[in-house]
Amino acid sequence: MKYIVILCDGMADEPLEKLGGKTPLEAARTPNMDRLAKSAEIGMVRTVPEGMAPGSDTANLSVIGYDPKKYYSGRSPLEALSIGAEMKKDDVSFRCNLVTLSEDEEQYEDHTILDHSSGEISTEDAAVLIEALKDEFAHGSASERPCYAPGYTFYVGTSYRHLLIQNEGKVVELTAPHDILTKRIGDYLPSDPVLRDMMVRSYDVLKDHPINVKRRAEGKNPANSAWFWGAGTRPALTSFEEKNGVKGAMISAVDLLKGIAVGAGMHNIIVEGANGGLHTNYRGKGQAAVKALTEDGFDFVYVHIEAPDEMGHQGSAEDKISAIEYIDDQVIGPVTEALKNSGTDFRMLVMPDHPTPVCVRTHTSDPVPYMIYDSTDPADGKESYNEKTGRETGIFVEKGYTLIDHLLKKQ
Repeated sequence: MKYIVILCDGMADEPLEKLGGKTPLEAARTPNMDRLAKSAEIGMVRTVPEGMAPGSDTANLSVIGYDPKKYYSGRSPLEALSIGAEMKKDDVSFRCNLVTLSEDEEQYEDHTILDHSSGEISTEDAAVLIEALKDEFAHGSASERPCYAPGYTFYVGTSYRHLLIQNEGKVVELTAPHDILTKRIGDYLPSDPVLRDMMVRSYDVLKDHPINVKRRAEGKNPANSAWFWGAGTRPALTSFEEKNGVKGAMISAVDLLKGIAVGAGMHNIIVEGANGGLHTNYRGKGQAAVKALTEDGFDFVYVHIEAPDEMGHQGSAEDKISAIEYIDDQVIGPVTEALKNSGTDFRMLVMPDHPTPVCVRTHTSDPVPYMIYDSTDPADGKESYNEKTGRETGIFVEKGYTLIDHLLKKQ
């Protein structure tokens, strides 16, 4: 038996008036999901434990089978694993987003965050901007204030997602930029004076950088400030294979998921053109998953697709629907067909990690719908897979990290 998870990040949502009272998942055309739903187990699962912040970090740990209350030590340390950043026991890492701030205000505190992803800036452009920040904090070229480079190191990640590590640091509470879109940032800046000053100085360095001058001319959002959040210490995950008895692989474009895989001893499969955005290489991800299961000796593959979450943060119901339809048409359909044609017995779990409702443009901790399809054991399912049908079945998994055991038939 082979096992595959299709993780549609942030796909769950709320009914929208503009969609006739439907959610984006209900409104999307998903013939492949609906076909599976007719003979699949459908229910609801709580992926974010009570009292924990809803994020892709805690939620995906749950889905992969790790209790966040036991294993979670912060978001950015997981991303550090992905990019190979060394962390000592007392080091603290921070996610460093390149964000788009409004530019009409005189004081940094009065700006608002317009876009947490700077228009999904390319990794190539972002790397140039991170190098500019490295140079500023090493030499103080744009400011006469003290340099804070000793003890702080920047690392380039993917697109707008990067990393700052502090030697022998302290974990401080910080606000995720996607939680405060369009809000004045003064109420959400770090209390730590060094981090705060670095963010202020980053705006001075980046706002008129040639990369951003060009982006404005092309009608793109400038990446005009760093934003630090997601602080944490070095994580310690147990081996996925030792824990579950199956050899696992991860397919994702984002460092968070790749970092979880590194920590869990899973193999990361890199797919060309997979970028974490709306126009990612969906079909390539599906093909890589099939190859891993049928040719490369893996028993379990976790396919993570970021697009629905990003579109939720952007507040676009239309683009979120498109992302869901792309997943259905270019991942779920072809993967199901290929595995069946190969004669492979498989169990497939389709689900989001958390909701990212278009109306609030950030994560919520509400339970999400899941669907488990077994090619060898059809269930009495529903006509379609969505939030509504998930609730209708009455099946509810309170501890999300136990769902993997159900998928693997360990319970």
